[in-house]
Order: sequence, then C-alpha cells, then structure tokens
Amino acid sequence: MDILDLVSAQRTYYQTGATLPLSARRDALRTLEQAIQSHQRDIAAALAADLNKSPAESYMCEIGMTLSELHYVQRHLNRWARDQRVPTPLSQFHAKSFTVCDPYGVVLIMSPWNYPFLLTLEPLIGAIAAGNCCVVKPSAYSPATSALIRTLLTECFPPEYVSVVEGGRAENQALLEQKFDYIFFTGSVAVGKEVMAKAAAHLTPVTLELGGKSPCIVDRSAKLDLAAKRLVFGKLLNCGQTCVAPDYVLIDKHIKDDFIAALKKWISVMYGSDPLDNQGYVRMINRKHFDRVMGLITPDKVVYGGKGDPDTLKIQPTILDNVSPEDPVMQEEIFGPLLPVLTYHSLDDAVEFINHRPHPLALYLFSEDKRVQERFLRRIPFGGGCINDTIIHLASSRLGFGGVGDSGMGSYHGKKSFETFSRRKSIVKKSTWLDLPIRYAPYSPKQEKLLRFFLK
Repeated sequence: MDILDLVSAQRTYYQTGATLPLSARRDALRTLEQAIQSHQRDIAAALAADLNKSPAESYMCEIGMTLSELHYVQRHLNRWARDQRVPTPLSQFHAKSFTVCDPYGVVLIMSPWNYPFLLTLEPLIGAIAAGNCCVVKPSAYSPATSALIRTLLTECFPPEYVSVVEGGRAENQALLEQKFDYIFFTGSVAVGKEVMAKAAAHLTPVTLELGGKSPCIVDRSAKLDLAAKRLVFGKLLNCGQTCVAPDYVLIDKHIKDDFIAALKKWISVMYGSDPLDNQGYVRMINRKHFDRVMGLITPDKVVYGGKGDPDTLKIQPTILDNVSPEDPVMQEEIFGPLLPVLTYHSLDDAVEFINHRPHPLALYLFSEDKRVQERFLRRIPFGGGCINDTIIHLASSRLGFGGVGDSGMGSYHGKKSFETFSRRKSIVKKSTWLDLPIRYAPYSPKQEKLLRFFLK
C-alpha cells in the first residue's frame, strides 16, 4: 500500500467511528501494553543494536517510561474524555453549556533516533487515547528499533488504524505532501521548520518538539558534589544524545575549579577511568554524528577526555574549560558527551547571557538560594527544567513536556498528550419551553435597556 492509499484507508476507517468509543480506545491501549511487555527483550536488543544501550538504561529511559505512561493514561482516560459543563450566562437562559472532546482524525507522528522507542510510542499513546488513526514514521537512523516498532504495531493494529512507514528522506517528503489532521514531530530545528512549512499548505496544526542549547547554572550556594553527580547523570545519559541534556555549564568563577574536579570524579565513578572500554557506554548513532561531535572539540581547551574511537563510534566524556561564546562548541546543540564550562561574574550576567540566545528546551539551576531560584524561573523563558537536578522533569506523566520559541511549540505527556491529539467543541443546548423575545428585532428602547442589563 503506497502512502496516498494508506492515508486514504485510514481516513475511511476513521469515518466508520470505530476508534471513537472509549471501550475501543482502552482495548487498543491494553493490546499495546501487552505487546510491549511480551517484546521487552526484543526492544532492548534493538536499542543495543542501534545505540549500544545497556538493558538497564533501555528499561529506565525507554521501555519502563513507556509502560508508565500507558498505565497513567489508562487510569485517567475516562475522566479526561468526559463532557465538561460550564456556566451559562443569564442572557442565554434557559440553556446548558458544555464542551465535547473530539479526535482530530488521521494524525502523523514523526519520531527521532535518540530515544527511538520512547519518543515514538509516547505520542502514539496520546493519539490512540484521543481516538485518532495514526501513521507512525520512525527514524531511518535507528533501523533496528524502527523495524521492531513496525513488527510490534503490526501485531497490535490493522494498518487502517495504526501503520508504520519506514524509510528516509523520500518517505518523509511523501508523507508531508499528504493532508493530515494533525502532525506531531520530534527532531531538529531545521527539519521542524520544514515540517511546519509543509503543514501550512494544508492548514494542519502541529506540535514541534525540538531542542537547543539547554544551560545549567551553578551558583555559590550549590552543593557542588551533589550538583556534579546529578549533572554527570543527565549529561551522559544516552551519551549526551538527549534533547534536554545539559548543553553547557554557567558557573560562578570562584567555584569553577572545585566543580570541575567533582565532575571528573563522578565521570570516573559512573563510567570508569576510560569509558571507551565500558561495554555499557552508549555510542554515537552513526559516523556522521561521531565526526560532527568530534569536530566541536577544541584540543587546547580539553581538561578531561577528548578522545573518540571511530571503530566503535564512542566518544569520551569531555570537559572543555575556558570556553568562549564564539567557540565552535557553543554554536550548535552538541548532542554528545561534551560539556563546555563558562563562568559568570554576576547572576545578572548569567541571565543576560541566556536571554540573548534562542529559548532553550530545558534549564537547570543548582542553587540553595530561593531568591535565585525565583529569579531564574521568572526571568528566563524555557520549556521546562529542574532545580537542583537534571533531566528528571520529563519522566512525569503529570507534567507537560514541550519547548518555547526555537525549542518548539505544544506539549505532551499524560493529560497533555490527550489534549494535544484532541480538540473540544463548545456546545450550547437551548431549552425549547421558553423563548425570550429580547434578542429579536425590531429593537425597542426597553429591549436595549434589558440587553445592557444582561450583557454587563
């Protein structure tokens, strides 16, 4: 079935109403959950083939989080989908006002390679819960996981309900030429702009989950050893190939040396004296990205690491000191295990530095000072983040996840996913036993007086 026929078949199936009953949505989510449970080893093997992820990291960051999201959505779906009553203005007496939740129809989900299972299945869960048909396009850069996703979803659903399209740029372009009712894209800013431009031709609404250079600020009040430990965890998870990875450190110049020493300690504790020899250390997705990340290293600024193995596509965790805003590593999102360290003289300087750059997807602040915490929360636009930790805000189904400005638009996770893939129709149900004449022409002075009273 070619792409045009596939989208047409899904539209026909959606029009039958088969996806609308809550019982059908719950059955679909249960079927998906059972399939994931039974294929856990296969999923882990695919992630190992694509990225060298260990079984523990695969479960923690992909399989387990997907199952957690599934459980949360199933528990709350009935409540989210209910009609919502709202007060009716006195001028519309006697009537009932409420909203009805509708799916969009046929939606497209385009997912990335860095968390290829999680970032495909999480938006799909929201799309199914909302009652849509869905075309899923996983990344060609993670072929083992993409093939596994196709196998799993083919077992669960007929293609007219949920279908997977594999392939690369040609398939992406062919999909974007179609008229979908909603597009959900996770990936780079450059491709996000292209997706939005294609969607505009059909006036298709979009969610764009992009990225950017997410800062990590460390002030004098921070608990340095714990901050370093938690920063190393967030930075080196998936070897830095995380859209919300701490991209660079902004630190008070008086504590920089102590903090760098703590970073070195925790890298060694977590990954050994040379992570290139650690069998569980994740690699770069391909040679292209390996070469790109290695090209961002300025050798005379390396104070830890700096080496890579082109045969295994692994790059050592690398700390760069005395970095300037003009250095290559500060010109693009790193998406690898490099950590540039920059200093600030005052908190005003740090705030100004971040605000003069594109809005980041995440921001991390290590500080024990509540006034400093409030300052960064209120004065800097960013998608989401943590105080005194990294990464973990994306692991909650109760928190929406998304960017702002250059880092994206829209959000998902939990209820936000359901809301992203559905819209609420506003309804007024008017009684027929009474018909007030006030609104009908011709209008008398008395009617105008009553209108002014009711429409205050």
